[in-house]
Amino acid sequence: MLWATLVMSVREVRKNALRSFLTMLGIMIGVGAVIAMVTIGEGATQKVRSDVGALGENMLVVSPGAARRGPERTAGNPFQKEDVEAIEREVTGIKALSPTSQSSTTVVVGNQNWPTSVIGVDDGYFEVRGYKVELGRSFSEVEAASGTPVCIIGKTVRDNLFGGAMPMGQRIRVKQVSCLVVGVLASKGQAAMGGDQDDVVLMPLRAFQRRIAGNNNISSVYLQVADAQMTSSVQAQVEDLLRERRRIQPGGVDDFNVRNMQEIADTMSSVTASMTGLLGGIAAVSLLVGGIGIMNIMLVSVTERTREVGTRLAIGALASEVLLQFLVEAVVLALLGGILGILFGLSLSYAATQSLSLPFVISPGTVAGAFAFSAAVGVIFGYLPARKAARLNPIEALRHE
Repeated sequence: MLWATLVMSVREVRKNALRSFLTMLGIMIGVGAVIAMVTIGEGATQKVRSDVGALGENMLVVSPGAARRGPERTAGNPFQKEDVEAIEREVTGIKALSPTSQSSTTVVVGNQNWPTSVIGVDDGYFEVRGYKVELGRSFSEVEAASGTPVCIIGKTVRDNLFGGAMPMGQRIRVKQVSCLVVGVLASKGQAAMGGDQDDVVLMPLRAFQRRIAGNNNISSVYLQVADAQMTSSVQAQVEDLLRERRRIQPGGVDDFNVRNMQEIADTMSSVTASMTGLLGGIAAVSLLVGGIGIMNIMLVSVTERTREVGTRLAIGALASEVLLQFLVEAVVLALLGGILGILFGLSLSYAATQSLSLPFVISPGTVAGAFAFSAAVGVIFGYLPARKAARLNPIEALRHE
């Protein structure tokens, strides 16, 4: 009986093809909008996590910060070599560590120049930040220890200073220092905050301090934690150690800050997830509009087929069978609209993610949920017209003109 009812329902849908399509259009748009919004949102969330992860895995960034002294704020003192050695010696759970010092300046090659960031680093920087040398080599131990002015440049710097020429063995001028290019970094693209990670020139820390900065100050310390679950513990250890070394009294304001990149990633992911839920909820309203459309068309269908229903009831059809027939018709309309909506939503989200340079992430749960919701819309909004048809009086129905 169920199969016969399904066949009859499909036949009725095909009989009024244009009206049925317009009815399904509301469900199709609703399902498509929900899938598109959720898919784009999940792509944005994954992009955020990927971009933050590209800054460095399980990374903490320790830097001097501003401290309040009464009504005024004063800059925190920069770190020194002894601070870094104390962190390396006393804090447990650190996999790699790199002190850095940084300056923004213009580098020059012949008649070409480019404003960029010049960073003094040691060997640990490459592991902590995930940089890889694509061409050439890294700094040798002798170069790092003696402060030899050699440098490794990012792809953006290479493109703007050398174009397609080979930069290895060439010299660039950083301020008044002639620096030998020994390597080119593999491209990392833009960071989560929008900065270009390839627009950089790396030098040995000692060379930077002697030749560029003119002091032994350390502007920041990058830490890579051995285990992601230990990140909070390592952060607390570093904060306690620096408060002790910088003689900050209990209750006093820290003149440094320790940024946990995982917390930043979680916060940004939470924001994008909330926006995804909000946009998905707004899009889901159109599903209710589509459901009202189904109810309206089914009520019209009951009115048009009153004599047919009366005939069926008069020759022995049960009220439950009539109810099932109209209910199945509503569900068929909703499911067909749901299938078209899934195809529409996936196509729309694919085009959007490609244009926004986001990963295309299909969530099977979202697709299945949207499909199930479309079926539920058919049942809920189709029940009232089906119930009305089932309660028709056969005699009155046969008299209907």
